[in-house]
Amino acid sequence: MSSPLPLMSTSRASPVITMAGSRFFPKSSTSSQTFTTQKGSGDPTRASVVHLLARAHSLPCSAAFQAFMQLVQPTARFQLALDLLLPLLTSSADLAQRIPVSFILYSMYAPYPISLNPFKSVLYATFVKERELAIEISTEGGFSEREQLVWVLWKILKGDGNDIGPYSPSTLTKSPLPPELRASCLFLDEETFLENDPDHSVAKSTITAGEPKQFAEQGASKNLLPLLPPATETKITREADRENERIAQAMKLVLAARDRALTLTEQRTLTPLIPRLTSPTMITSVDLPPIVSYNPNIAYQIVIALLMTLPNNLAQDISVYLDALTILPPTLPSFDLLGRLLRDTSTIPDYSTGGKTTIADTVRSEVLGRFIHESIKWLDNAERDEHEGLVSDDRFAKGVQNLCRFYSSLLKLSIVDAASDADSTEMSHFTLRHSRFEEANALYCILASGRFDPFYTAMI
Repeated sequence: MSSPLPLMSTSRASPVITMAGSRFFPKSSTSSQTFTTQKGSGDPTRASVVHLLARAHSLPCSAAFQAFMQLVQPTARFQLALDLLLPLLTSSADLAQRIPVSFILYSMYAPYPISLNPFKSVLYATFVKERELAIEISTEGGFSEREQLVWVLWKILKGDGNDIGPYSPSTLTKSPLPPELRASCLFLDEETFLENDPDHSVAKSTITAGEPKQFAEQGASKNLLPLLPPATETKITREADRENERIAQAMKLVLAARDRALTLTEQRTLTPLIPRLTSPTMITSVDLPPIVSYNPNIAYQIVIALLMTLPNNLAQDISVYLDALTILPPTLPSFDLLGRLLRDTSTIPDYSTGGKTTIADTVRSEVLGRFIHESIKWLDNAERDEHEGLVSDDRFAKGVQNLCRFYSSLLKLSIVDAASDADSTEMSHFTLRHSRFEEANALYCILASGRFDPFYTAMI
């Protein structure tokens, strides 16, 4: 089985759907009765999603998901999924609608492990229910269309939902399944999808190797139901339910922080929950750069939480986030974040030695040098683009000035040493090349003299 792909690359062909009645919504001879009462809703977004789902039977699942993402604003997606998509998934609606709903609920959180998907328990409960019904029909000698839905849910819960993206619900429902993919042969680890155990690790769905063979050997006896894993009712306390709601709200704010600056109220809501989002981590290294750009204070809290909750299994997980810091662009939010980290003396585990270190020492040794190197490369590319007429703003000039000021502040705080060739050689060459800028010229004088000079620093 192929592993899940990044969210935006799940589709081989991803048509953009902007309005109902386009070429992507062909006229259907069958009308959906599932949303009869909802089509009269005064909410135009809800009505558009209803229309999308009613016509999505001929669209690739990935196209239906991208249409949903375009129709619904980021801050409204989770609530709309609760109000509209979940009831449809658990209803007896047509499979051509339940399949794209399943894929949308999965794809909304596809960049993260399936165990972190807030809809996983409903997806699993539906899988168990539909699987039992399909097997009951098969033991009587019949064949149920539910078999295809069971297989789709099985793929999603295993984390391979991206494999379904290129296919339309109509194609999936009409495609016959091989014997080894019939409902009686599909198994999942039940405990993986329980939500009331806060300590269970990020689990992976497993297939029991021996059970399919047992079912195949006993298929003739038509006594398969006692061998099925029983559907258990997960009891969630009111406190746990409120906590899950808070975590879901925090996840929504993290996603929003990648696209815009959060309000003070939103920051106050998110900040105390950041440790819960990083142990186990629900934030990927890909999330960091846009969060830094719009919300450097939130990014600082996230990095601190990540460094303080060192994973017990894979130390390189932390290095992935540190690597993301090294390729931040040389902008004021980036300098603000790095400056705060380099001054933070909080004690954290040392993932290389197993001992103790500080945040400042870790960032100094693992991030700073590469960040300076990548910033210089970024500015060289910006200068070339400016000479070629590809950009008309002052990103290059501002970048040179801000990088020189940032490096000067590092000298003032003795974080880097002007007399150290390892610390200053690359920056000396950079400031010499761009000495036409006052800030670069003043910094070069300091680096060339090999000592910190307040006279030149006052010019920066």
